[in-house]
Amino acid sequence: MNVIEVQHLRKQYGAVTAVADISFTVKKGEIFGIVGPNGAGKTTTVETLIGLRKPDGGTVQVLGFNPQTDASELRQRIGIQLQQAAIPNRMKVWEALDMYATFYDHTVPWEPLLEQWGLAEKRNATFSKLSGGQKQRLFIALALLNDPEVVFLDELTTGLDPQARHATWDAVRAIRDQGKTVILVTHFMDEAQELADRVAIIDKGQVVALDTPQGLIDGLGGNNRVRFTSQNGFNPEDLRPLSGVTQIEQQGKQVIVHGNGALLVNVVLALSQQNFIPTDLHSERANLEDVFLSLTGRTVRV
Repeated sequence: MNVIEVQHLRKQYGAVTAVADISFTVKKGEIFGIVGPNGAGKTTTVETLIGLRKPDGGTVQVLGFNPQTDASELRQRIGIQLQQAAIPNRMKVWEALDMYATFYDHTVPWEPLLEQWGLAEKRNATFSKLSGGQKQRLFIALALLNDPEVVFLDELTTGLDPQARHATWDAVRAIRDQGKTVILVTHFMDEAQELADRVAIIDKGQVVALDTPQGLIDGLGGNNRVRFTSQNGFNPEDLRPLSGVTQIEQQGKQVIVHGNGALLVNVVLALSQQNFIPTDLHSERANLEDVFLSLTGRTVRV
């Protein structure tokens, strides 16, 4: 069952095309990741899904509603992660939950949410006194007040330390385990790979790839790597004829051999024949970041 259906979405701001032609569906109960470079169109796409932007073309349905014509009904059934600026620094945790509960026709009791998201001891703390991880858990609790069927989370872990990031990941999984659908917009490829059931990679206003994280990685081809530090007189191109090698990179003194099959064994044997066994040689597997860079390039977007 699809809870979101987007067909040929388009959006322009003057002469700038933010969304050129985007289509995808989201299934009930999945974590659906949306990733892309800066300016790719992912934020505009999500803002259209929740009714904040009016599309210039195409169709959008969320839970069977048109976000433009059925905005009030839709917002009762979706949860949206709030940004930090939405909560005054002097507002207490319990006050934020109590106030936002008045925005909905139907809510769940907010006291259990304090316990569920580890905020019970912080109920009387002001927003400014919360750690980054605690603020994010508060945002999640606020997004769940109306017992939504679909939850939108935008750049949830930006600025968090590793412990807080992993705790937040557990929180996102817990939302999905409650039977809710999660739309996760993130810049972090490891986050999308870890959490998402499927990932849409958006670039230049279009979906350039959509699959499970592993499916995207498998589609990259040559998804093994061997990395080591070179030495004077060694020519990495000598490894190109080896079985399974698909690409060779050199970054300073670092040599990265891409390929498949028994790549590590073949590289080690070839280096041994040249009496060169580097102490830092190790193998790596391709990940979602490799897919992302392959599809969108390495040039920094501003």
